[in-house]
Amino acid sequence: MKTPLLLRARMVAALLPLVLSSVLLAQSPAKKPADTTGRENAPFSRNEEDLPKGPAPRLAEHPDLSGYWVPSRKDKPVGNLGKDLPGFKLPFTAEGAAALKYNLEHTVDPEALCIVGGLPRHNASGLPFQLLQGADHAVFLYWYTTYRLVPFDGRKHSDDPDPSFFGEEIGSWEGDTLVIDSIAFKEKRTWGDENANPHSDQQHVVERWTRPDIGHLHVEMVVTDPKFYTEPIHYQRTWLLGKPGDEVREYSCSEDNVDAPHLQPGPGPIGPDGQRGYEKLAPLPPPPSKDHPAVTSIPE
Repeated sequence: MKTPLLLRARMVAALLPLVLSSVLLAQSPAKKPADTTGRENAPFSRNEEDLPKGPAPRLAEHPDLSGYWVPSRKDKPVGNLGKDLPGFKLPFTAEGAAALKYNLEHTVDPEALCIVGGLPRHNASGLPFQLLQGADHAVFLYWYTTYRLVPFDGRKHSDDPDPSFFGEEIGSWEGDTLVIDSIAFKEKRTWGDENANPHSDQQHVVERWTRPDIGHLHVEMVVTDPKFYTEPIHYQRTWLLGKPGDEVREYSCSEDNVDAPHLQPGPGPIGPDGQRGYEKLAPLPPPPSKDHPAVTSIPE
């Protein structure tokens, strides 16, 4: 199936999880009793009362965080780094406020042009993701065929790491908590969340991942960026365990992207609830023509 992106840079972020979950529900096998790991036969539902019950599975001496994880409806607004702040207002420096203004007026949503969302954006996303945990690495698999690999084998940060969208990520365990410390981020072609909030190359992200029971995965994230924000930003949310057969699937971001020629800067309308949504979308544009070819990149 070829799936075009919707108008105005990825405002479909609020709609796509609903579409994907409907497709997956139709494709998944019948409900089975939960097994001891909670991954093979756990029922899928976004209703808390329908989640499997019991302690989190373990892998050697640590909890096994593996699973297909679906956003909880309790975490609102989706896609907003300021979710837990009064009025969703981020503590911008003057330079940070200028960077936000630039994104709103000049920058097309990078993910709409198939550029990796990175951190902290993926932790605020409305899409499910899949986590696979091994003996000394964990991999996060995201829709749009994006991934990140996190080692927890005792290594330290490099002296001069190359900037990247997810940063240089180093994991470690503090008891039953997986701590991920990330530095060295790209500044250009990045948004910190769905709403065009910026981050700089001075960003430092610390994530603390826990699995309190078989059905829930929780993250507490602190984003420190002295160039753009006057104080650290605290963000937390919870995901629910998916059902059997749920997994990320191949997604060709730029294939048949009929909307690319019509993409405009900024995230589009953001409601008083702090998030953009599909109900705010304009009608779909016509497909590209030779006079208006598809956009495949954005300017520096």
